[in-house]
Amino acid sequence: MPLELYLDLHSQPCRSVFIFAKKTNIPFDFKFVNLATGQQYGEDFGKISVVRKVPVMRDGDFILTESVAILKYLAEKFGTSDSDHWYPADLQKRARVNEYLSWQHAAMRAHGSKVFWFRAIVPIITGSDVPKEKMDSAMEDLILSLKVFEEKFLDDRPFIIGEKISLADLVAIVEIMQPVGTGLDLFENRPTLGAWRDRVKMELGEALFDEAHKTIMDVASLPQTFENNGMLEFLKPKIQKMFN
Repeated sequence: MPLELYLDLHSQPCRSVFIFAKKTNIPFDFKFVNLATGQQYGEDFGKISVVRKVPVMRDGDFILTESVAILKYLAEKFGTSDSDHWYPADLQKRARVNEYLSWQHAAMRAHGSKVFWFRAIVPIITGSDVPKEKMDSAMEDLILSLKVFEEKFLDDRPFIIGEKISLADLVAIVEIMQPVGTGLDLFENRPTLGAWRDRVKMELGEALFDEAHKTIMDVASLPQTFENNGMLEFLKPKIQKMFN
């Protein structure tokens, strides 16, 4: 029974899992879960995961949620000596990967996602832009995360663990690309970040990188999707909580 990955490439964690599986030639069945239509809340997906979030991996009878756990599982199950750099056996290099993956949840991921929602989703649902002071605060948080990323996690190295790409770089790039998909150029006037992005893209392969990010670079199609499927009314209470 082939590995199954339940994904929607609007999601940053889904993109990291998708890219890693494709790049390392792990055979899998792509099971599309349409987040924009609320498919994750349906009865069928509930049988796969009560968490009702993507990504989800099914390997035979074994079901795993959470992208970081899935990435580590795939790296350890399918890893070879040639692919060790993704999640190194070396204790200190692996610790560096784990350090970034632990930090990013409440930093790069949280702040990039918030800016994405404020720029791309909230205006669709409320019909107006996010108040300037809230947008400015969200941008300040994201800029601080980018600064920490450059100064601590890169620190003049080609990649986070040194000379080779790892899961940490992969998780970082998909999160940074999320607000970029709204038309926000986070690489402008950040030569260190831009050079790192180019190296990551080259290591992954431009075609795979673009395939994974094609959906998020077309967020302009979301308003019509939400209008057609009734998700606007479903999401309104969630959005209101963000401003109460």
